Amino acid sequence: MLIKFTLNNQPVAVEAPPDITLLALLRDYLKLTGTKEACEVGECGACSVLLDGNLVNSCLIAAPSVMGREVVTIEGIHDADGGPNDMQRNFISYGAVQCGYCIPGMVVAGEALLSKNPHPTREEIRVALAGNLCRCTGYMQIVDAIEATASERAKKSQ
Repeated sequence: MLIKFTLNNQPVAVEAPPDITLLALLRDYLKLTGTKEACEVGECGACSVLLDGNLVNSCLIAAPSVMGREVVTIEGIHDADGGPNDMQRNFISYGAVQCGYCIPGMVVAGEALLSKNPHPTREEIRVALAGNLCRCTGYMQIVDAIEATASERAKKSQ
């Protein structure tokens, strides 16, 4: 089946079986391995992507359902020069990156939150991250990094 959609602001068309997940399409057919494969049942958030601007677990999305839609993966989140964006830099600065497995999903979840709520409270950040599991950081550093990013972006927009 030919699946056509926008991926990280670029049109793509890929021939793939109709019974695969978006996660498999991204990793196995498009070689975008930043989106991580972990639980495969929508419990951990390692496979988080944006679908039409909404945070989703790509392991639960049938690949053909993205036809004509917009998908953003961790590879599509970067600064204008292609390097890490402000949130990614804050994850590094605040020590929110340890083993790194959950980080792509956490960054995508953080971006989803800030796109809808540019001034979240710490509690709102925690709620937004509830679908993403991390076994290394204890979450405090991740919340700190997202809070710092929101604060920096608010200052820039003034």
